[in-house]
Amino acid sequence: MTDKNQLIEDAWDIPEGVTYLNHGSFGPAPRPVREAQARWTAELQRQPMEFFVRRLEGLLDEACAALGQFVGADARDLVLVDNATAGMNIVARSVELQPGDQVLLTDHEYGAVRRLWQKTCQAAGAELIVRRLPWPLLEDDSAEQLVEHLVAAFTDRTRLLVASHVTSATATTLPIAAICQAASQRGVPVCVDGPHAVAMLPLAIEQLGCDYYTASCHKWLSAPFGSGFLWVRRRHQPRIRPAITSWGGSVGGRDSSWKDEFTWGGTRDPACWLAIPEAISFLEDHGIESFRDQTHDLVNTARRQLLELTGLQSPLPESRQWYGPMAIVPLPPNPDATTGHGHVDPLQRTLQQQFGIETPVTTLHEHRYIRISCHLYNTAKDIDHLVGALSESLPG
Repeated sequence: MTDKNQLIEDAWDIPEGVTYLNHGSFGPAPRPVREAQARWTAELQRQPMEFFVRRLEGLLDEACAALGQFVGADARDLVLVDNATAGMNIVARSVELQPGDQVLLTDHEYGAVRRLWQKTCQAAGAELIVRRLPWPLLEDDSAEQLVEHLVAAFTDRTRLLVASHVTSATATTLPIAAICQAASQRGVPVCVDGPHAVAMLPLAIEQLGCDYYTASCHKWLSAPFGSGFLWVRRRHQPRIRPAITSWGGSVGGRDSSWKDEFTWGGTRDPACWLAIPEAISFLEDHGIESFRDQTHDLVNTARRQLLELTGLQSPLPESRQWYGPMAIVPLPPNPDATTGHGHVDPLQRTLQQQFGIETPVTTLHEHRYIRISCHLYNTAKDIDHLVGALSESLPG
């Protein structure tokens, strides 16, 4: 093992006896990022007046500049928020819907996002349309078919399309640039739900053609929990409304900006945001492409072995086009499993309680999948342990 690998292995504090294969849900931050967060909190506590009134806006600008460079966005169009859900709620408050309008989602969209837009549409007298995507995606032209199938649901009443960049339940990388291009040609704004894409994929948000992009930085970037962002195309910024109404002006007396509504939402510790540049540096020091290759290779190893174990067919081809360091593998049906939010599949509970493995079991249209996520702290031993545990736990 090289010194570099040893440093990576020592950067996380995964407890003894835990095999953590769920970075896609809650990605723990490495030690250098946690230390940076603690340093910022200590600076705040030493002299809050200096920190909040005279330094905060400039520090947030610096964090946005580093993040903007990493995700391919002008820092002036980024605001820091708690997570992707917070950003999506801001968009939902800001898009003006009238009775009879439609908001379009896919059936792969995150459950909390679907619930948000359902409630938003109900309040406005609008209609939520959930488009079922082609599934599985095994043909050479699946990406083109998916885009055509989705945009075929547009009507003259469609006011917004909400689509994941990388889906949560099925770990699928959607052809989001092609989706945005097709929507733009039809005059439909797009809000991209992108928490899994940050660091997992090379990002150039300004080139995607979307109108809004919301994401969490605690997943593949491994920034602290509570760090996310919302990117808004400039023409929409005057209509953006925050989820929290506060003073609305510059704390330090700077010229007004659309960001003022978000910079000061009341007294809070911004250390999670200010540690984002350290998370970027941590991955870049390791090598961002090396990170992507290493984690994808681990996931692919798990995917191949589990497909052989179950004898089932994956709904996605073996391709970086469709998944990265997170992938799903189909599981045999379990008639005793209760699905839906708040219900844990019995297999997921067995893996955690009997084998110390943290990884979710998800469903889509009554089909069960195990979702495997890998980061730099994972090794081939983790995959071997998962495969062995499933060999013991699956029927037959």
